[in-house]
Amino acid sequence: MNVESFVLAHEPAIRLGFFLGVFVVVALWEIAAPRRALTVSKALRWASNLGLVVLNTVVLRLLFPLAAVGIAAFCAENGWGLLNHFDVPFWLAAPFAVIAMDFVIWLQHVMVHAVPALWRLHRVHHADLDYDLTTGARFHPLEIVLSMLIKFATIVVLGPPVVAVVIFEVLLNATSMFNHGNVRLPAAIDRVLRRFVVTPDMHRVHHSIEDDETNSNFGFNLPWWDRLFGTYRDQPRAGHINMTIGIRDHRDSREVDRLDGMLLLPFKGEITDYAINRRRFTGETSQ
Repeated sequence: MNVESFVLAHEPAIRLGFFLGVFVVVALWEIAAPRRALTVSKALRWASNLGLVVLNTVVLRLLFPLAAVGIAAFCAENGWGLLNHFDVPFWLAAPFAVIAMDFVIWLQHVMVHAVPALWRLHRVHHADLDYDLTTGARFHPLEIVLSMLIKFATIVVLGPPVVAVVIFEVLLNATSMFNHGNVRLPAAIDRVLRRFVVTPDMHRVHHSIEDDETNSNFGFNLPWWDRLFGTYRDQPRAGHINMTIGIRDHRDSREVDRLDGMLLLPFKGEITDYAINRRRFTGETSQ
């Protein structure tokens, strides 16, 4: 059995193993060196956020039994996708595919902030009143389905190796838990590390209550896209300890920290002007 066959056969176990390993490490890190004091019951938030993870996993397995690696294997067998069509060698195709898929995820993240109807779904992620590793897995099931469809389309067009898809999935899950971690990093290490990966302090800015800060630092894994396209912000105005996490109009813990409230949140209220070009700080005066 070659590497690709092994990965394809054991993909669920590989992903679960990395998920549990990174989860335990970051959870222990949060206990040992927390960055901020939590404001809401951790038991309530974790039960709801992880409950949403379980629900999303079931939904994805029911709707997409092949998953992303199955689509990648199908494309490889049939020669679909650019990398398969041009027979790009694995040593080049794998890293290129991981970087390209990360860029697509960055574009998707910008899109769900820019389109009001999609922001309805994505605000479930942002409405968390606290910020820790479980926030990184807190997404509405409809957004998860949309994300999987975009991932499928990317794989069909790109034709990445199966191993590259698994590496990308593992990296995305691991870095999402890491950069949503309520963990403290020495400033000097953070400055160096954020050149190569999105750090907790870098991504926490994106969860600010202020619109212009929310519409920055969209990266989950690689930090380069925000720097390249002008959406990078170094630090929050109020500082990481004093900044307010969440969404201005959704501060009721019963609405945003309970599973039923999260599932219903996209269908509440009106959204008419929350778009990527709304970057004004509410403290500024109107011109």
